[in-house]
Amino acid sequence: MVTRRSFIKSTAAVGGFFLPDFSFEYKKTDEHINQMKALAAGKEVHELVKNEAYWQQVRALFQPQTDFINLENGYFSAQPQSTLAQQLMEVNRVNTENSFFMRRSQNEALMQAKSALAQFAGLHKEEFVICRNTTEALDTVVHGYPWQAGDEVIVNKQDYYSMLAAFEQQKRRSGIKLKYAKIPQLPKTDEEVVKAFEKEITSKTKMILVTHLINLTGQVLPLNKLVEMAHGYGVEVMVDAAHSFAHVLFNIKETKADYLGTSLHKWLCCPMGLGLLYIDPKNIEKVWPLFGDDEYAANDIRKFEHWGTRPVSAMATIAKAVDFHEAIGSELKFERLFYLKNYWTSKAAEIKKVQINTPMEKSRSGAIANFSIEGLQPDKIAQRLYDEHNIFTVAINSEEVKGVRVTPHLYNNTAELDKLLEAIEHLAA
Repeated sequence: MVTRRSFIKSTAAVGGFFLPDFSFEYKKTDEHINQMKALAAGKEVHELVKNEAYWQQVRALFQPQTDFINLENGYFSAQPQSTLAQQLMEVNRVNTENSFFMRRSQNEALMQAKSALAQFAGLHKEEFVICRNTTEALDTVVHGYPWQAGDEVIVNKQDYYSMLAAFEQQKRRSGIKLKYAKIPQLPKTDEEVVKAFEKEITSKTKMILVTHLINLTGQVLPLNKLVEMAHGYGVEVMVDAAHSFAHVLFNIKETKADYLGTSLHKWLCCPMGLGLLYIDPKNIEKVWPLFGDDEYAANDIRKFEHWGTRPVSAMATIAKAVDFHEAIGSELKFERLFYLKNYWTSKAAEIKKVQINTPMEKSRSGAIANFSIEGLQPDKIAQRLYDEHNIFTVAINSEEVKGVRVTPHLYNNTAELDKLLEAIEHLAA
């Protein structure tokens, strides 16, 4: 395993400086993944979800903290060692070849990355571009859309703050009007959510922003039903899939969304600084790119790829990240994350003074959940969890959601969640 300490030692050669042979680490992680696959061979998803021996093998491919329990994996997902080894090799390659790589090999590396991502996401290469994150993906649409004064956009106050800020800027710049849907935090039916958006639609409504998986609580919205409803009124839908892509089970094309953005450094476990922007081909021509471009036609998705010097070494890891994801499988990955979430929330819900602010149903949630304790402020809960119990989480203090967000990942185990439950019970008492 390449650690920071071993890296420094390996580069401190007498009389010179050199990079270690990361291909050795690369081969080791590939062998580990093959062992993981062998352990899962012949077993059904339901057999593996609670098989801690299997998940210990998965955990061994990560570098979980040893001095605290990290249950805040919602910010971004750590890379498994297989992807990290790939990235280190690519960084070394780009740095060594320098401008030669950028002029001779960059485009090939980008095409390979796009091909791997296209196959994984079920998209054609002419329907999406690789960008830096969800914010950049969706801001491209927000700031490139041909708004007219008086156009209405429906959002909600549980949307990601950067998206709301982008639309607020367009409100000041272009004179659009923002309408805020009031969505239920713990809906009993999909129709409750759909109606919350539908009742805000007027003849002036141009677009609805749908956060597929709300980062504050972990609630999953009924995306397909929302798109179908909006399209029935001739309204376009922009999807924030930052937390749903490579997490919950869905197909981008099947949603029939007009625009979708996501971050590959979240649940696909790519290096930080990678995202995806999908635009329905019929909408490409009318959206201006965020960065000026004069190489491609107005209806060519590649006009959105013109954003300067790119982190090609990170992009070149995408195929390896996809390999790791598929070594586990989308269904098993989701089922494990959902199991971990329900493992602790079902027990925490029975503790006096504790409120779970996330739906429990499989169709409405995944790994992320939010809880509150009567009489304690979220900041205080999160700080005490860390100071007194060595458990790292994040406090949520938004207008509509107040609680602590807990996000386990594939490397977390039930023993760590048992410690979380003990800590919550201690604080609630």
